[in-house]
Amino acid sequence: MKKFNPNKNIIITLVIVIIVVTVLSVTAAQRANEGKPNFFQSIVNDSVSFVDRTISAPVKWVQNGVDSVHHLFTTYSENERLKEKIDSYDEIAQKNKNMQKEIDALKSELDLSQTLTSYERVTANVITRSPDSWQDLLVVDKGSNDGIEVNMAVMAQKGLVGRVIEVNATSSKVELLTSSNVSSNHFPVRVSSGNGESFGLLKNYDEKLQALVVTQLTGESEIKEGDVVQTSGLGGNSPADLQIGTVIKTKPDSYGLDREVYVKPYADMYDLPVVTIIKRLVEE
Repeated sequence: MKKFNPNKNIIITLVIVIIVVTVLSVTAAQRANEGKPNFFQSIVNDSVSFVDRTISAPVKWVQNGVDSVHHLFTTYSENERLKEKIDSYDEIAQKNKNMQKEIDALKSELDLSQTLTSYERVTANVITRSPDSWQDLLVVDKGSNDGIEVNMAVMAQKGLVGRVIEVNATSSKVELLTSSNVSSNHFPVRVSSGNGESFGLLKNYDEKLQALVVTQLTGESEIKEGDVVQTSGLGGNSPADLQIGTVIKTKPDSYGLDREVYVKPYADMYDLPVVTIIKRLVEE
């Protein structure tokens, strides 16, 4: 049996006390140093931080590059979608514009029809108009099946625009008043003035003034700007009293023996999507 040695126990206790006091002293010193790490701890922290930056920098650079490429493709895709939407919007806007133009043209023809209640008439769509003969001819979608005949007068937008010169079963060719064909069958007209009426022949078209020219005038009535010009019906090929336009000026002809009357047509000769063909005068 071992003998109890009180001296050994005292030594162990003193060592433990010294260790505890040392730990408490170091802890107190660190707190008094306002939380700053000691020299060795600073070296360790700096080393760890350097290694972390060295390893993480390439990773962050690659990640940023991947993110940039992803954003680039996302932006490109978004731009393409926006372009498609813009193209679609432009297409819809143009369709709406064309539809509104067609509606306005039909309204004009409806207004015209209301002023032509004394005539049997047919409304027709313009289906062909060649650029090289734009001011001469056009083709409409009504023909002999609809009762159309050669020499019938054609109107649009409240005014006379031409005459039918060729008829097929389902289409007809119309010669316009703006035609340069000197041998065409021109309209006999009547100019109504405040002091009487004058009669003449609608014969030419002045492209510069965009005006029809009336020649071979009869009578001595003074013709002024604003006087109304209508068909006279004297030629027998067209009804009387169809509106043509108004006088914008008069002047002597090149020989000084006759007057030339320039007429601004009621219809826009260059924009004719729909026309009205006058078949005949309705008998009372």
